[in-house]
Amino acid sequence: MHRADKPTHAEIAAAAGKTLTDVIAPDLRVLFCGFNPGLYSGATGHHFARPGNRFWPTLYAAGFTDRLPAPAEERLLLTYGYGLTNFVERATAAASDLETAALRAGAQRLREKIGEYRPRVPAVLGITAYRSAFAQPRATLGPQPERIHSTRI
Repeated sequence: MHRADKPTHAEIAAAAGKTLTDVIAPDLRVLFCGFNPGLYSGATGHHFARPGNRFWPTLYAAGFTDRLPAPAEERLLLTYGYGLTNFVERATAAASDLETAALRAGAQRLREKIGEYRPRVPAVLGITAYRSAFAQPRATLGPQPERIHSTRI
């Protein structure tokens, strides 16, 4: 990337298909699971990196962290007992660019990660992501009836 703080338009456009590394460890309090990285995140290599993304401010405002972390500090989440993953690993311009099959495969990968890492709570970031990935078109916000390895989503 040309500058550490902000990728160029060309770098963002070239980020399609790039992947991010999960921020994950055994026995997390919460494993947050998003749809997939956006192009800005793909260009920077950090989760929820686009300026204006609400993830980091919401995490802080909800009391998950004692300060507002920057996307480049994503690994700091592990010290709080939180982690990050995505249903689909590759960056796209929009979540609507993802095929249903890719989301369903991502749900299976999430099941495997939950089995391996055993987070107390896997939290899907977005009801639309959950509905698509788990084939639950009528799912509502909040805890879901489905369990993965006895863990409630």
